[in-house]
Amino acid sequence: MEKRKFWVFQRGDPEKGETVLRLDGPIAKESWFGDEVTPALFLSELERHPGDLTVWINSPGGDVFAASQIYTMLMDHQGKITVKVEGLAASAASVIAMAGGEVLMSPSSMMMIHNPTTIAEGWKDEMERAVNILEEVKASIINAYELKTGLSRHKISQLMDDETWMNARKAKELGFCDGFLFTGEESEPEEGMAYAARKMVAQVLNKIGPDAVFKKEAEDTKPAEKTDIQEQSETGTRYTELEKRLELLRH
Repeated sequence: MEKRKFWVFQRGDPEKGETVLRLDGPIAKESWFGDEVTPALFLSELERHPGDLTVWINSPGGDVFAASQIYTMLMDHQGKITVKVEGLAASAASVIAMAGGEVLMSPSSMMMIHNPTTIAEGWKDEMERAVNILEEVKASIINAYELKTGLSRHKISQLMDDETWMNARKAKELGFCDGFLFTGEESEPEEGMAYAARKMVAQVLNKIGPDAVFKKEAEDTKPAEKTDIQEQSETGTRYTELEKRLELLRH
């Protein structure tokens, strides 16, 4: 069964000998781990387009192994790589973006970096093995970010821990991009902003405390026979319920 491609190679400016590569949507519907066919297909298409390459990215991320291979293939490509983020370069897609000798972002685009995730089950030693693998994967991702940005590994690790969302200016301030699309220096995006999604949730919950109950507008009188638990369930929102709602908003 042929896998659905998430990439398209297009002919660019013939005078410049340029090719356009568009990465749109999730990076690989299925994992490239142990897949010999799909990476080879991508590489064969890339090799048919020597010379300068413009990579347009609009992706929420996906398979970290696919992103790692594409990043490596682009870094090894003979020709200038220009990356243009048109909407979103999140998670694994942000790793691919780091292959650009020049990375340009649309003024309305975003970039997001975070820690790698996985699903695991089993005994304690199997859980520990999964944690160790995630730590090694994170270290490999930091390698790509560090090479592009020049930031310290500690700083990058903190940004990943916080699940950091960056607009174009903040990405430039931190070194994740080199400039902006469609704008000159005099009309750059005015404010650099980074949103740490996980940190926001943690800070809210830490300030509230696990015993908190959030009162809604209550009636002036309450039946005396109601228990405390009944009253809380009818007039307030418990900490655990708020935690679930905050996580839902974050995602």
